[in-house]
Amino acid sequence: MAARMACLRKLNADGRTEILELKLGVNVLGRDAESHIPVNHASVSARHCELILTAAGVLVHDLDSTNGTFVDNVPVRQAVLQPGQNLRLGSVEFVVEDVSIKIAIPAIERPVPAPPVVLPDGVMLCQRHPHARVTHRCPHCHAVLCDHCVTRLRRRGGKTLKLCKLCSHPVTSLHSPSSRAKSFWSRLRLAATHKLPFLHGGNNK
Repeated sequence: MAARMACLRKLNADGRTEILELKLGVNVLGRDAESHIPVNHASVSARHCELILTAAGVLVHDLDSTNGTFVDNVPVRQAVLQPGQNLRLGSVEFVVEDVSIKIAIPAIERPVPAPPVVLPDGVMLCQRHPHARVTHRCPHCHAVLCDHCVTRLRRRGGKTLKLCKLCSHPVTSLHSPSSRAKSFWSRLRLAATHKLPFLHGGNNK
């Protein structure tokens, strides 16, 4: 996760500029080398001021500095900073570049499973468990699933709820071609055991 925080642009006496990025929370500015943002200038106190970065913006708070803290040349004890404003510590000037917190979440590439293997009898093998047969399908994410890919929730007084482990939506059961064929031949044998009734009232020759 990459993040770009609020920042100041420091105006140096030699004409160069320097971008200073603030961290979340309290940022102490001052001549002290251990300050979060050291400002090495005689007009700046050891702990001159602090900039507090929150989701709501940047708050500047003067720490009883000798030469004062100024926003757009107005002395302040405490103020909320806005982009484009001038912040001055003693004789050192900064420009408020940004006061927001921008967080960029990179896209996560999910591994794409290999296509399912189809056996000669028409049965599919699971993409995630190659030795298991496909028994269910998810109507939501369109994945084909084996028993290992299905979450079962037993509801009190009701049927077992079967959910897809990939998207947590209900799945539907699939019947393999062999089981369908077996069911067909079973019905055919059952029908063969029943004799056809004689037709009454017709002309039998």
